[in-house]
Amino acid sequence: MKLLKFLLVGVFFGIVLVKSEAVSWYRIFEMFKFQSFHMYGIIGSAVFLGILFLWSIKKLKLKSIDGNAIHLPAKDKGFTRYLLGGSIFGMGWALAGACPGPMYILLGTGVFSMLIVIAAAVLGTFTYGVLKDKLPH
Repeated sequence: MKLLKFLLVGVFFGIVLVKSEAVSWYRIFEMFKFQSFHMYGIIGSAVFLGILFLWSIKKLKLKSIDGNAIHLPAKDKGFTRYLLGGSIFGMGWALAGACPGPMYILLGTGVFSMLIVIAAAVLGTFTYGVLKDKLPH
């Protein structure tokens, strides 16, 4: 019963992404070809709201649901790893036509070829876990 609220939020989020066409392969294709503002508007809105919420948490010193202070650790400095990681992520997104969240939403809408993409994502995550200590961070 405790996990039901997370399931309901996930279902709601999936419905919102499907209705806004954020999981549409054609919308993603348009975005990577710079033919439409649609996806950039969705991503830009999410970034703006994230900045606003994080600023509010810091400014108002909000507490978690347990009453503990919310601590946001500082990010490590580094340009190359973010550029390389973002490029790999973007290439995978462009090839698969979906980033990690929408992969499951597309599977739920009946796009069963996403099982291959999900399996590849799990394999890539596993490979990173195995090689993490050998990679420059």
